[in-house]
Amino acid sequence: METDGELRQSVIKTLPEVSEIKDTELRNKVIDAWVYSLSHSSFKSIDEMRASGNPDTPRLKSGTQTDHIRGVTQLTMTLGDTLSKLFPQLPIKRDLLIACAICHDVGKPFEFDPSNQLRWSEQSATTGFPAIRHPQFGTHVCLTVGLPEEVCHAAGCHSGEGDLVRRSLHVTIVHVADYAFWTPLAAADQLEP
Repeated sequence: METDGELRQSVIKTLPEVSEIKDTELRNKVIDAWVYSLSHSSFKSIDEMRASGNPDTPRLKSGTQTDHIRGVTQLTMTLGDTLSKLFPQLPIKRDLLIACAICHDVGKPFEFDPSNQLRWSEQSATTGFPAIRHPQFGTHVCLTVGLPEEVCHAAGCHSGEGDLVRRSLHVTIVHVADYAFWTPLAAADQLEP
């Protein structure tokens, strides 16, 4: 079993964009969130997870979940920086925006965990399938490690669940970046059938 220190180093190495967060406390809590999430799954690295939006959706032909998290984070930073430059009146807080992007899928280790997938599929009449999706678990993770409410909002509302609420500015940017990641790759036939 890997120690929290080993998981922490893995997260820092796997997600170098975390260094873009200037606020040390926020940066450390983002890392803590991924350490917590990985430690509650069978995965020891984000790289071990398949790159797909959900466990039952087509995966990328190449790459891992790390590529997705990093891609969404980079798209989010570019979109946020561009909007801030063009519309300086927008209340975009870059550190918070990056934290939202890096943590948007922090619940995936739990949802994608093969033992959870097997248990839920075998007991779906009692557990549902899946019993807990990554936005729900991600919100739990973010709250548990003490991340700001807006980052919790990103984990919980970046995907379809967010269609039931009014997304904040930061989470709207992450949501758009998340879909902007998958849509061109699908158009370029980079997803498995």
